[in-house]
This record gives sequence, C-alpha cells and structure tokens, in this order.
Amino acid sequence: MARLGLVLIFYMVAAAVVPVFSGTSEQPEEVGKWFEKLGNYKEKITKLHFYFHDLRGKTSILVAQANSSATSPTFFGMTNIMDDPLTAGPEYTSKPVGRAQGLYSAASMEDLSLLCVMNFVFTDDKYNGSTITILGYNPILRQRRELPVIGGTGVFRMARGVALLNYIYFDVAGGNATVEYNVMLQHY
Repeated sequence: MARLGLVLIFYMVAAAVVPVFSGTSEQPEEVGKWFEKLGNYKEKITKLHFYFHDLRGKTSILVAQANSSATSPTFFGMTNIMDDPLTAGPEYTSKPVGRAQGLYSAASMEDLSLLCVMNFVFTDDKYNGSTITILGYNPILRQRRELPVIGGTGVFRMARGVALLNYIYFDVAGGNATVEYNVMLQHY
C-alpha cells in the first residue's frame, strides 16, 4: 500500500512539473486564455535541423500487410510503426534531440512511395516536450523530398510548415535509412 502511495505522489508531482518543462500549459483554462490572446501574438519562424534514423527491426517494425504486399513491386499495403531516434548529427550515436513516432504505409501501386504519419517529439533543451506533426506523401526513391508539417504542440503550438528531407544513407534492401531534416515552421 505504501508503494502505491509513492507511485501516486510521483505522478502528481510529474503532472505539476510537466508544464514547466514543456513551456506551455495544457490546462483548459490556460489554453482558452492563450487562444483569446492569439490575435496579439506575433507569429514566429523557427528553423530546425536534425537527423532521423530508421532501422528495420530495431526502431521500425512491420505491423500489417496485404496478402499481395510481398509480391507487389511497390510493397503496396505494407505498414510499419516506428519509434526512430532524432539526433543532432548524422551518426546514430550523435546527441539525441527527440523521437519520430508514428507509422508509414506503402500507399501506391505505381511507385515506391509512403504515406507518412509522424509526430516528432523533442526531448532536448528549449523544445523539450514540444511536438510537430507531419502527414504526407513521401516518394522514397527521390534523394530530396518535401513533407508538410500540419501541426504542433508546446513551443510549436499551431505549427505549419515544411520538412525538407535529404538522404545521408539509404539501404533499400535492408530498409535502413539516415535522413537529414531541415524543417521550417511558422507558429505562435
């Protein structure tokens, strides 16, 4: 019973401290006040640069596929879920700055492209606890791609923008990739 009490105290303290670290409140009253003042806020532009590491079987796993996915030249119907590290440098062992959590599906019968649904959860410095959401078409055989940023939380509340992707490393057969991200955001 004492152990349960300690666990409850831990969660209560954590709930009180999270807004301090994320930089924004998630309480309905505070968020309502924020929206009321929205017209007074100046929109900010933020540029982010980091690297995304997708490793098949380690940070990304197959969760669903159609009967025909394995024989399809585009793997149509294959769906993976991921929890990929985001780092400051191109090496997997570089300083972690966050995680890319979401899923991607082979969504074309004509070319090798993915539907990407991802939240980038930042864990470093002033962006700790903030997120951006990316949803879009990713033609993975192109060296450079652009994906839309459709939202954000914390420091990036109401974010919109673009993520420019550039392969640093891509092993098609192994399904492993290191991708450079340059992200341009508008947010409040």
